[in-house]
Amino acid sequence: MGERVTRVELTEEAEDLLAKLTARHGPVMFHQSGGCCDGSAPMCYPRGEFRVGGSDVLLGHVAGDVPFWMSADQYAYWRHTHLTVDVVPGRGSGFSLEAPEGVRFLLRSRVLTDEEWARAAAEPPLPTGAETQG
Repeated sequence: MGERVTRVELTEEAEDLLAKLTARHGPVMFHQSGGCCDGSAPMCYPRGEFRVGGSDVLLGHVAGDVPFWMSADQYAYWRHTHLTVDVVPGRGSGFSLEAPEGVRFLLRSRVLTDEEWARAAAEPPLPTGAETQG
């Protein structure tokens, strides 16, 4: 089987910001919880300082090796979408690393194409926190 369907990627602006944050904080990760308000925005944390839950789903890696996790409940709603992490002006009220920069990460989404959906449906399930954490 070839490569998995790409489920998440970054805009050029998000990739630039992520490089800046990684240079400042070391390896980082994303988590999308699906909570209300700022909880519905992707949060960027120093890797290892946010504990991934056993049912969280690893959508993939962005910018090389930055894992992008999503809560299982949120994934159930968004499994048919492709996500693009972007950057917009303004501060969120969460603990995401970009907050002091005066910007925030934001998700943009599109429905997977019929071809992408067929490929994704034929793939093994995405890894979960239970499988990768221990």
